[in-house]
Amino acid sequence: MANITAADVNKLRKQTGAGMMDCKKALVENDGDFEKAIDYLRKKGQKVAANRSDREAAEGVVLSKVNDSRTFGAVLMINCETDFVAKNEDFVKYSKDILDLAIANKAKTSDEVLALNFNGILVKDSLIDQIGKIGEKIELGGYAVLEDAFISFYIHPGNRIATLVALNKVVDGISEIGKDMAMQVAAMNPIAVNQNAVDQITIDRELEVFRDVIRQEGKAEDMVEKIALGKLNKFFKESTLLNQDFIKDSKQNVDSYLKSFDKGLTVNEFKRFALA
Repeated sequence: MANITAADVNKLRKQTGAGMMDCKKALVENDGDFEKAIDYLRKKGQKVAANRSDREAAEGVVLSKVNDSRTFGAVLMINCETDFVAKNEDFVKYSKDILDLAIANKAKTSDEVLALNFNGILVKDSLIDQIGKIGEKIELGGYAVLEDAFISFYIHPGNRIATLVALNKVVDGISEIGKDMAMQVAAMNPIAVNQNAVDQITIDRELEVFRDVIRQEGKAEDMVEKIALGKLNKFFKESTLLNQDFIKDSKQNVDSYLKSFDKGLTVNEFKRFALA
């Protein structure tokens, strides 16, 4: 039987991030073989993952970032179970490293992210390792990308809201404009870029609600549709990005703000991830 020293245990702990007692047990069970001990700990992580499959991972980290040319950006959510873990520096760094890897490889989907090589193993396996290390359910909760002439991003302090915004052209001051748009999306949570981008299901649902409320108020039936359409226009103004009041100057809407820099400047798309 191999002589397991404290130095061996500490070395394995540094390699894997697992607890000291877990590392000692892994080395003892595998007669001091480090590779087998690492596999043992990873299998333990898989077992933890299975045991926690029914747990809700409602906390986590939400991050966004762009590449050097500002033409490609990604927003990512990695979930855990507790706020304590979400605020842990190592967990935040791990999440940032995954996002950096995804952007460097221009991964387009969650599946592509999970299949990337991260320090010698697949990202999906590194998540299992994190489960074994932390003892909580850890999962890739969401991932989305944007590509355009200029991509801007914003992460709200605390890593609970992150946004991406795609602008259609580069103009003077575009960095500040893009930041303003990314912050607007974070603060005002629009449902679409403009009214034309709102899906018909949402429109029909809103109209039905408006009609019911108007009837309950006792309005004449021949006025219901007209009033409902008026409320729908107000809904578009409050809920679509280009029609919203600009958060830094409520005297103009977002579209007017953009047009003040260039008549052809607009937002083509945005992404917003947020923890509840």
